[in-house]
Amino acid sequence: MVKLLCMLFAVFSLSACGGTGAPADPGAAQTGTAETETAESQATESTESDQEGSALKITVGDQELLATFADNSSAEEFRELLSQGPLTIEMEDYGGFEKVGPLGTTLTRNDTRITTEPGDVILYQGNQITIYYGTNSWSFTRLARIDDPSGLQEVLGEGTVSATFSLE
Repeated sequence: MVKLLCMLFAVFSLSACGGTGAPADPGAAQTGTAETETAESQATESTESDQEGSALKITVGDQELLATFADNSSAEEFRELLSQGPLTIEMEDYGGFEKVGPLGTTLTRNDTRITTEPGDVILYQGNQITIYYGTNSWSFTRLARIDDPSGLQEVLGEGTVSATFSLE
């Protein structure tokens, strides 16, 4: 719309001058717009790659586990929550296949019927976070997946454990 108005203005200006003056460069306005669009596009790409590049770090005792965020709005909300600072959750064994603890807030759910695998970080009922060291089939929202889940049950230990979630 701005381009159209600029072009109309340029046409009217030229016709008022009777064609004897040097016309304004209509490409100058277009170049400025193109440069602005390019800068905005690069800023958006930079923000997206920064978000894509940040990994989830889970610290249990002196062990650090790195995980890759899932591609859904719940994972994005979790990432935004962690951008405010690390979150430490007391997690307990449940069912012999997972550690679960209260998130302290409620996130949007994107539940789908899945079978979990060791290393899955799951949002349960919107307000609990679980780390699976076994399998289970249910309707869950995957937040992330631990990159190397080998020995995960040993890292998580038995009983209650403090797990700190943060951005890498």
